[in-house]
Amino acid sequence: MSEGSLEAPERHPIPWQDPDFYNEQKLDHEMRRQFDICHGCRRCHNLCDSFPRLFDLIDESESMELDTVDSKDFKSVVDACTLCDMCFLAKCPYVPPHEFNLDLPHLMLRYRAVEHKKGETDLMTRQITKTDRNGKLAGAIAPIANWATRTENKLTRPVLESVTGVDKNAAVPKFHRKPLTARAKTGAFTRNEEAPAAARKVVVYATCFVNYNDPEIGEDALEILARNGVEVEVLHPTCCGMPKLEHGNIADVAKAAREVATMFKPWIENGYEVVALTPSCSLMLKFEWPLILPDDDDVRLLSSATRDISEYIVDIAKTEGLAAGMSTLDGSIAVHLSCHSRAQNMGQKAAELLRLIPDADVGVIERCSGHGGSWGMMRDNFETGLKIGRPSARKVIEKAPKYVVSECPLAGAHIIQGMERLAEKEEASPQIPEHAPHPLQLIAKSYRGTQD
Repeated sequence: MSEGSLEAPERHPIPWQDPDFYNEQKLDHEMRRQFDICHGCRRCHNLCDSFPRLFDLIDESESMELDTVDSKDFKSVVDACTLCDMCFLAKCPYVPPHEFNLDLPHLMLRYRAVEHKKGETDLMTRQITKTDRNGKLAGAIAPIANWATRTENKLTRPVLESVTGVDKNAAVPKFHRKPLTARAKTGAFTRNEEAPAAARKVVVYATCFVNYNDPEIGEDALEILARNGVEVEVLHPTCCGMPKLEHGNIADVAKAAREVATMFKPWIENGYEVVALTPSCSLMLKFEWPLILPDDDDVRLLSSATRDISEYIVDIAKTEGLAAGMSTLDGSIAVHLSCHSRAQNMGQKAAELLRLIPDADVGVIERCSGHGGSWGMMRDNFETGLKIGRPSARKVIEKAPKYVVSECPLAGAHIIQGMERLAEKEEASPQIPEHAPHPLQLIAKSYRGTQD
């Protein structure tokens, strides 16, 4: 038996089309096998809320071992998992190729897939995961939707909490009438064909969040790519399926993977690379889809062609060199590295990106924000999420930067809420920004200089 953590982690395909995957007796046996190994190690005790819940169940049981823990109590452990993958990639010494073969995130996914197959995913959860539909509907009435979802709105937020389960104090994304796919057609960005990277071609996967909730991220990305000579097309066939994956709806994720891969295939065959604008989506395209559909050639092709936007711009800088014209910013930067960026094993690309700005003072926050996709917004999780994200919020307050940025816009908003909560609790008055932009938006700001 080899020691753990001496080899790179390996992910096995998800056998979601095998009937045994949904066999509850076999699932319980596998959960007990993996949980017992976790119990003997406990290295992940402070990583998220799943592990403390598991260890409390064991420590408070009659034998103080897993054999006297009731299987029905495992649900609380599963419900606390955000599928961030940090236990698999950053903490656990027993992941494959170790023969213990631990993969807690995909074990949690299997449990949720069984719940989903049994029809136990509640109606409102299923509606929340329909991000394309929600973005289009809310975008059509954006002023009303944004008014109703403001945390300061004491009239509507309690009602929304009772109906949707979204905590009335949780910051939620805004909506825009004109999505990125429409804005990209205006031809507002003139491509610099003399730039060093003028031979490059990309098709940008707009992603649900950028397309409907924060198209300015996409516009800044298009501006940067145009300045650097990159030929760009923008597409958004459908959601990557991450919200549905979080709730075990693997079949719908597979359907989305096939649809997107089919649409992107001709672009890739014509020499285009694919760039995703949010890390959760690039993680899905790169790693999760090939594990769900390992025999699909189009999915494998898309996986090999996909880059995260930060990763892509850094590669331009290293390969051809960025176009000149960036100016120094007026203060220091704290950059939060999202879990789904770290899960891509591409290094600290957001920090590398920001250090391309002349004289940039960049501090890195490599702790969980506590958000976890839609998980951290929910009434049952919001306060726990703030607790998990407290070290990140405190670190930002200690650094006192001019700018706070995160590759995950939802994580950035959650950190700012955590900072506000800490300041309120400790009766302090730190400098708290209203908004945590994507790191590439500071690159765009640096390029614009005094024109910004």
